[in-house]
Amino acid sequence: MKPKALLIAAAFAAVLLAGPGSLWLAPGRLQQAPEVSFTTLQGHRLSMSSLRGRPVLVNFWASTCRVCLEEMPQLVKLYREFAPRGLEVIGIAMAYDPPDHVVALSKARNIPYPIALDINSKAARAFGDVGATPTSFLIAPDGRVAHRKAGELDIHMVRQLIAGMLTQSVAGAPPTEVN
Repeated sequence: MKPKALLIAAAFAAVLLAGPGSLWLAPGRLQQAPEVSFTTLQGHRLSMSSLRGRPVLVNFWASTCRVCLEEMPQLVKLYREFAPRGLEVIGIAMAYDPPDHVVALSKARNIPYPIALDINSKAARAFGDVGATPTSFLIAPDGRVAHRKAGELDIHMVRQLIAGMLTQSVAGAPPTEVN
């Protein structure tokens, strides 16, 4: 076997042996969510700092990405389940994605969470030069990047992480006054 082929085979074997949990990538140099803002398809302005205090799932996607389209219904379900308790999901369409395709797909699929266009790649650069889709970032209520995933999300794992964050947020909140 040639050295290059051997190296590829060894890398593939390492991924298989490590299991599906290994697909979560360490946040690397990105420890905190970057201070970046988005304009949604509806014209609303969102900034990462305005979302502090709640978990946020940022999902970079493209209308031509098969995996992105397959995981969208799961993201919609996750959003509907946890948004009433504080979760925010933001879908960010890649710069190369034609805006009219993004708008049409968003309407056709009735996506309830905010979708933003990243026309100049500002958000992709801020999140560490995202190039592959889908790539998702789970941001903890304190603004820390809790997890980063390139590729299809393990929705069951993400659901558990978000539920834990929401439970901690409620448990750590000061008691409300009753009049």
